[in-house]
Amino acid sequence: MNIHSHSPVRSGTGRRYSSVAIILHWTTALLVISMIPMGWWMVRAIDKPGTQQLAYQLFQVHKSIGFAILALTLLRVVWRLTHPITALPAGMKGWERLLARITHIFFYGLLLAIPLTGWAYVSAGWAIGTDRPLMVATSWFGLFTIPHLPGLEGMRMLAFGAMGAHAYMAYGGTLLIGLHVAAALKHHFIDRDGVLAQMLPFLRSKGHDVHHAPAGKALLPRSAGIAFVLLIGLVGCWLHLPGPRAETPATAAKATAPATALDSPVATASDAEANATAWTIDKAASSIRFTGTHAGKAFDGRFDKWNGDIRFDPANLAGSKAIITVNTISAKTGDATQEGSLKNGEWFSSVRFPEARFETTSFRPLGGERYEADATLTVKNKTIHVILPFTYRLQGDKAAGVEGDVELDRAALDLGMFSDPAAEWVSKTITVRIIVTATKP
Repeated sequence: MNIHSHSPVRSGTGRRYSSVAIILHWTTALLVISMIPMGWWMVRAIDKPGTQQLAYQLFQVHKSIGFAILALTLLRVVWRLTHPITALPAGMKGWERLLARITHIFFYGLLLAIPLTGWAYVSAGWAIGTDRPLMVATSWFGLFTIPHLPGLEGMRMLAFGAMGAHAYMAYGGTLLIGLHVAAALKHHFIDRDGVLAQMLPFLRSKGHDVHHAPAGKALLPRSAGIAFVLLIGLVGCWLHLPGPRAETPATAAKATAPATALDSPVATASDAEANATAWTIDKAASSIRFTGTHAGKAFDGRFDKWNGDIRFDPANLAGSKAIITVNTISAKTGDATQEGSLKNGEWFSSVRFPEARFETTSFRPLGGERYEADATLTVKNKTIHVILPFTYRLQGDKAAGVEGDVELDRAALDLGMFSDPAAEWVSKTITVRIIVTATKP
């Protein structure tokens, strides 16, 4: 059974596939074969704490390979449409010819449909394992972001149906690979008709040759192969459609506690513009970083773009003021998928809200070099009260360094609460560390 489809090139009395055809075939084959054990393992490991992080990383690799397969298949389709199909060996029986043509179309249909259903699933942004929203960005091997299919976000039924079709077609493809390998070995060791040598030219050293017969019409096999792919997809979709989703009350508490008076002396800024010393930030020596855990593994991120207007004088706390604006789209963690997800609507929603704003309302001394700032933090459309303890150290007459940490509750800022309200993936608390080196006139 010969299910190859690329342009043959004459070689002696027989034919072999061109170098382009051989490269496309074996590259696609290796990628597809790598997906089978990967997909089987990661769907079982994603819910286990000990393997969750590795499974998450494999999901990103799996998606990247899937898009590579889709691109290669589209290239193969173009190649196939612009080059004649290989004639089948003259000795093949009629049913073998029919089955070869059907499986040929079946292979192409699966190589297109499996990645497309996976793309539809991630675009829907719904995790079928937990039956709740989960929007994760798709980054192709960390090089660039692949956009989701438009208009599918939040479509729960589509997510279940697409994943069902994806899984069943993957099983069908695995079975077809086994049949394909068996057929190739039969042609080589039993029929000895040189079919395998067409795709592995070095086998010609064993003296195999190919005798060709004209290719017959393939309209019926083509229709049958396409219908078979659609049937498997529809069966998988139907079997995985979910029932009504049980509504549960929100489990994440929102931070509603207002700022309260503290016992220590508080210096409150007046409504007039702060008149304390203005500092110039040394951006090369300053940073805003954030830490937490994702899938049980610690991560460390930073904001590459931010600006600050700092006016601070320990002798004039009432006139001191600090305003920091952060470009949320500049968040970096070293993981392209995480970085893409942070820009999404349920996290920073960077397109609608490109900046986060930290603004102090008062300062109080804690003794020595230690101070505390009352402030408001606005992320998206949420504004919360925060207290930032920090150290202030003079570095000569014209420079100073400030270091401080603040712990933020994701629920209070409505970050990731659409898909991870119980903090099963991302830690509920995120620590932000501010390091500023600045100079004054």
